[in-house]
Amino acid sequence: MGTLRRMLKTLDLRGVPDSEPLDLPRPDLGAEGPVEDVRAILADVRARGDAAVRDLTSRFDGVELAELRVAPEELDDALGRLDPELREALVAARDAVESFHRHRAPLPERYERDGISVDHIEVPVDRAGVYAPGGRAKYPSSVLMTAVPARVAGVGSVVCCVPPGPDGSLPVEILAAAALAGVDEVYRIGGAQAIAAMAYGTESVGKVDVIVGPGSKWVSIAQREVRGVVGVPAAFAGPSEVVVVADESAPPSWAAIDVAVQAEHGPDGLAWLVTWSEDAAREIADALERIVERSPRREETTSTLASGGHVVLVDGPAQAMRVANEIAPEHLELLVVDPDALLRLVRHAGAVFLGPLAPASVGDYMAGPSHVLPTFATARFASVLGVEDFVRRVHAVRVDRRGIQQVARHVAAIADAEGLPAHAESVRLRLGEATWSAP
Repeated sequence: MGTLRRMLKTLDLRGVPDSEPLDLPRPDLGAEGPVEDVRAILADVRARGDAAVRDLTSRFDGVELAELRVAPEELDDALGRLDPELREALVAARDAVESFHRHRAPLPERYERDGISVDHIEVPVDRAGVYAPGGRAKYPSSVLMTAVPARVAGVGSVVCCVPPGPDGSLPVEILAAAALAGVDEVYRIGGAQAIAAMAYGTESVGKVDVIVGPGSKWVSIAQREVRGVVGVPAAFAGPSEVVVVADESAPPSWAAIDVAVQAEHGPDGLAWLVTWSEDAAREIADALERIVERSPRREETTSTLASGGHVVLVDGPAQAMRVANEIAPEHLELLVVDPDALLRLVRHAGAVFLGPLAPASVGDYMAGPSHVLPTFATARFASVLGVEDFVRRVHAVRVDRRGIQQVARHVAAIADAEGLPAHAESVRLRLGEATWSAP
């Protein structure tokens, strides 16, 4: 099978007992080199503002920018110039994302117990920063998948940063998507410097409250580094990942193209095929070789497969899901006879796609949930981007006479045990039982 078979490294885990830990390889995105370089970029932008952003844009993108912000009228102009078929598709995608995110179970308006009531309030952030990757591809879908949930949440102002092209402009598709999503400000800034500009603010870019969006490992590390200065979801939304679990029922070309779909994003990603069938492994790998050879993004796809491409042979479905849960992939596809049976075994995954007619690409564009998903094993504790990432939950507490009588002695007992006498006295005072605060 030539070069590709050498790229898809084989892991044979058959016979490995459940009691033995799985030592599975994965890309190293947190090496000290990138982290220290990202920190230097963040510090430079924080200290020098626009001047640093322009210098870094010149250095990394080869572009000299006089004006960082895109004029608002360019967004509407781009929408008018967009190919009609693509415009229809982007409108459909926007509507799907908006519909899904509006379909949320409401919080209970009020909780009441023993004279105490608590109102649940969701308050949107004032400004949200969204990042859309650039480089060798353009991602209008990422603009929709980040800005639309922010708008549904009621965010006051949405700011979008996108890497500039060689001539300093942004693709018409990006600008049109920004117009459709209701983005307020668009900036020609990419990489870690974009994250810094939104986190710290510059002369041109106002500081935001939350930053979201997928990107390279540099962008994702930058988001991790500014957490605490601004809100950043717990997920590490870095290079794309997919684990395809397939059995003999999966059409080989379908399983193969689904491995390639995420691999074509480029380097540092992860693309795994997991199966308990040697025949399926061979046929899918052969199909993948043919697909990659013909791909217009062959270079990007092979670079991912060379570092993060694996075929994993397992004893059966249970061990396949053990491997998938250990990887905790961004995308998990179950191309098997009974995907719902395996769904019950899923513990760690950003999004799961069930059966042969549900490729991850449907999730990337049209299913409704955001395609900004946890990568680099952060699916163990983090979730897909949603409205929740743009709102703060506030509770408002009311206490009546019965309520204060019910809880005062418990509040006082705990406060006294913690050595906080004013806490205890605050409830005693309200019952006319002050021990030291009253004159």
